[in-house]
Amino acid sequence: MQVRNAHIDQLIESCKKGSQSAQFEVYQLYYRAMFNTSLRIVQNSYEAEDVMQEAFLNAFTKLDSFKGEVAFGAWLKRIVINRSLTQLKKRSRLNETNLEVVDYKLEGDSAEEGMSELDLTHSKVQEVLHAMDKLKDNYRVILHLSLIEGYDNEEITKILQISNENCRTTISRAKARLRRILMEASAVN
Repeated sequence: MQVRNAHIDQLIESCKKGSQSAQFEVYQLYYRAMFNTSLRIVQNSYEAEDVMQEAFLNAFTKLDSFKGEVAFGAWLKRIVINRSLTQLKKRSRLNETNLEVVDYKLEGDSAEEGMSELDLTHSKVQEVLHAMDKLKDNYRVILHLSLIEGYDNEEITKILQISNENCRTTISRAKARLRRILMEASAVN
């Protein structure tokens, strides 16, 4: 792991000096993970590709602001998430609707019980991810940041620029809605 980190550090230094081959190698190392991160948020492969490209351009032009306090991948992922959220906001301002996204009305508030009881085998993980895709954007994004990306509430409040109370409430409601979608799907099967 230290060898990989040292190699990445060398690549970053070469990128700072303008080496296009180093930039390409960094791109090759991170593009798939960054694309998947963006795709989970914007839910459109073309938009995710654009977001990822913009994020890499932004990262390469602002490499001097990378201080190495966190791993380069984490720094880049933060750029991708912010760009993805900006794309979502832009889309909602333009009143565009992704035909793959289905809005559901929240039917009351229930506590978070039962979420930890899910048996998350490989097929269950796919089922949960598919169910998450059915959530409205704000629920899907906040659960993605919390459950998949592993950000804690404090980090999510900074990323989404919302209050801590709003973050906790939205996560709770999103989990409740996700649980209902999963229960409805299992009732059908």
